[in-house]
Amino acid sequence: MSYTISEAAEKVGIPATTIRYYDKEGLLPNIKRKNGIRVFEDIDLRLMGLLTCLKDTGMPIKRIREYVELTKKGDASLQERYEIIKAQRRFVMDQIRQLQFYLEELDFKDWYYNKALAAGTEKAISFDDYEKETGRKAPDDPNRKG
Repeated sequence: MSYTISEAAEKVGIPATTIRYYDKEGLLPNIKRKNGIRVFEDIDLRLMGLLTCLKDTGMPIKRIREYVELTKKGDASLQERYEIIKAQRRFVMDQIRQLQFYLEELDFKDWYYNKALAAGTEKAISFDDYEKETGRKAPDDPNRKG
């Protein structure tokens, strides 16, 4: 199926300006044009989705461009492309672990302030209560394991 830039943008969930940027940066190497107007196919939309994923997960444009260049080599670059994806996945997993820790810290502070507000004072807070109520140690507990 073929799509205009606005249809492609809607389908992928990104602004048309982002698609134009990807095209200008050479990240959409197989875009067809009819009478000077970009025409997108399903395969282009899949690539745009991947580009957006890589960009939104912190991959630099230079590295994304390297990935796209490798796609032009076809099967000869499968291993190299796989290594790029694996490295980005590791990066994302590290970010998720860090964010999970931050979320646990915020959960703890949420519990802490709810208790303090209910008691009218912070002096009523017992950190042992957090573990009893939630089954988790406070994130800043020195006896907490990884």
